[in-house]
Amino acid sequence: MNGQPLTGQSPDATAPLRLGTRRSALAMAQSGMVAREVTRLTGRPVELVEITTYGDISREALAQIGGTGVFVSALRDALLEGRIDFAVHSLKDLPTAAPEGLVLAAVPEREDFRDALVAREGLTLGELVEKLAGSGRTARIGTGSPRRMAQLNAWARARGAQLETVAIRGNVDTRIGFVASGELDAVVLATAGLNRLGRAAEITEHLDRELMIPAPGQGALAVECTPTAVLPDGGSLAAALSALDHTPTRVAVAAERALLSALEAGCSAPVAGLAVRGHENELRLEGVVGTTDGATLLKMSADGPIVLDETAEQRAAALGRALAARLLDAGAAALMGERAR
Repeated sequence: MNGQPLTGQSPDATAPLRLGTRRSALAMAQSGMVAREVTRLTGRPVELVEITTYGDISREALAQIGGTGVFVSALRDALLEGRIDFAVHSLKDLPTAAPEGLVLAAVPEREDFRDALVAREGLTLGELVEKLAGSGRTARIGTGSPRRMAQLNAWARARGAQLETVAIRGNVDTRIGFVASGELDAVVLATAGLNRLGRAAEITEHLDRELMIPAPGQGALAVECTPTAVLPDGGSLAAALSALDHTPTRVAVAAERALLSALEAGCSAPVAGLAVRGHENELRLEGVVGTTDGATLLKMSADGPIVLDETAEQRAAALGRALAARLLDAGAAALMGERAR
């Protein structure tokens, strides 16, 4: 394609579609999954174009560098400049504001949304804390997420247990390596990422929703492109990619992201949100806002009727905004530190 975007004139029919991806093993695995599906749907080869984002380069904690968008901006710039044709993101990394000049062409079916514990000696969280307490030690658990810290510390407080959360950065190998080396007793990671990397066997416990609500969008992917991109046959790239879309997942994450947006949560805010389909035409949204030390944790839920038609996303987003309003009325703003504007 010689660097030309898939816009205007028909692109070279022999050249592959260019899929922009971060360089990490997880990002490459996720993008490879999407690439194979796009080839199956369109009959065209897909080339992975590795792009380094600011979040990949910086060694600072995400709360300090501004977690929102740091893994996304470079990919979006490449799309707008025509260096790639479409991009795959972890949906939880996407800012909630809609980007100018781009469309969310597809939200594929969500993987497991739960968080997972990878602990020494194959122990569960309760077993780990109890065993170390018996030897006079406090369990040290690594995570880079204020959301996870808040809920782990709240769990420990509720049980009178001793637990220390340790802020960490790095890829999956690095994080699990902290446990293997004995530097940490356990780490908490997203189940979806471990599954996609073929490392599910290293999970010692899936943390249930009573203990740990995930980040909004966790386990889901986002496929973005420009609205004007075309295929060699003149068809819309966005329309072709939309065949990957999974409506129940798109609707659920619409509720979660509306909750996050309405809370105006900054990157260091411990905010969690999960929407799941309940009874036949009902969506249940759970939201959590707290302090990282676990001293205060607001947890609320809201239910609304959802029919998977053209109004479903709007209804889901309204449910998210309504739950955010209740959390704010209960004092959530004071727990989140500096809010995003």
